[in-house]
Amino acid sequence: MTTVRSTSPTKIDWLQGLSLPSGWSESKVKYVAPGMQAGEAITAESIEPVGTYPVYGGNGLRGYTQAKTHHGTRILIGRQGALCGNVHLVSGEFWASEHAIVARASDEVDPRWLAYLLRVMNLGQYSQTAAQPGIGTAQINALPVPVPPHSEQRAIADYLDRETARIDTLIEEQQRLVELVRERREAEADALLGSPIETRHTTVKRVLRPLSRPAAPGLGVVTAFRDGVVTLRSNRREDGYTFSNTEHGYQEIRPGDLVFHALDGFAGAVGISDSHGNATPVYHVCEASAGDHLPYVARLLRYLGRSGFLATQAPNVRERSVDFRNWSMFGRLPLALPPVEEQRRIAEHLDEQTAKIDTLIAETERFIELSKERRAALITAAVTGQIDVREMA
Repeated sequence: MTTVRSTSPTKIDWLQGLSLPSGWSESKVKYVAPGMQAGEAITAESIEPVGTYPVYGGNGLRGYTQAKTHHGTRILIGRQGALCGNVHLVSGEFWASEHAIVARASDEVDPRWLAYLLRVMNLGQYSQTAAQPGIGTAQINALPVPVPPHSEQRAIADYLDRETARIDTLIEEQQRLVELVRERREAEADALLGSPIETRHTTVKRVLRPLSRPAAPGLGVVTAFRDGVVTLRSNRREDGYTFSNTEHGYQEIRPGDLVFHALDGFAGAVGISDSHGNATPVYHVCEASAGDHLPYVARLLRYLGRSGFLATQAPNVRERSVDFRNWSMFGRLPLALPPVEEQRRIAEHLDEQTAKIDTLIAETERFIELSKERRAALITAAVTGQIDVREMA
């Protein structure tokens, strides 16, 4: 039988009108975590991949060192940067760097419960600087908090430890599934593209013709991503590409064009554009010149890049990229192509399999996002008293 707990209104503004269970009190961070202060400076040279004591910064573990600043259980809060306000619960002997605020729960407070509560409070929103976000102890100390009795704090922490571990395990399994199906997709493509039975030996310049169109006004920027997708940048909004501040030298790209990133094609940034837009001159934009199936040629070039072959043919190698901006150099790349009908069959089969796998990945990633949302909602409900975890246990 479920017992209905009596509640009373609270003046804590960040709770947005929620009521607290009877028996809970209101306090401030400075009373539940007294003596909060920043960690100590440490040079990058003092941090190693292995060592005696872990070094924690504002965003978690940074490495190891031979000295320590703290021992016991502490809550670390990020002080600076885009992720300021991050909360980590750490135990043992460790070094807390100057980029973290170190908080110790008072004797009447369960540190696990307090860490969950501080995460829910979204401390990063109290950052006072836009250019270099930062938060200080004075701001955090002044924040009001709801405080349940110590026995209920412990019950909340036990419940959340158990339930979030289950959700985290499920999320990890689903993330591993995504990795496996992506590996399967790439492995099948590599198997079909890597060993054609009947081939003609040729070169890029005999198969592809470079296109040279001026930039078209009013169009978005097209990017070739390392997963083989060529689309408007606005369709993806992902990191990992170079952004130009001007459109000098840009060129028009149309749907169906083969697009090869001359500095990133070695890592898979080549494919058939699905969008109409403009791109930087670092791209080779091509059409078929000898009747070959363009989607197959794009897949073959991507395979040659991912397999490491293009790197062996490059005239020079920069850090993190292989330079094929010179068309003559790019055009001399050797290709081994099966008959056109076989090219078409392989490309269509891979397109079909890719579509199925992409659908599975999208469904799995949506499940992961829902699981993360459920995890966050569960923590919020527990630390604000909206659910009675003692009854649920």
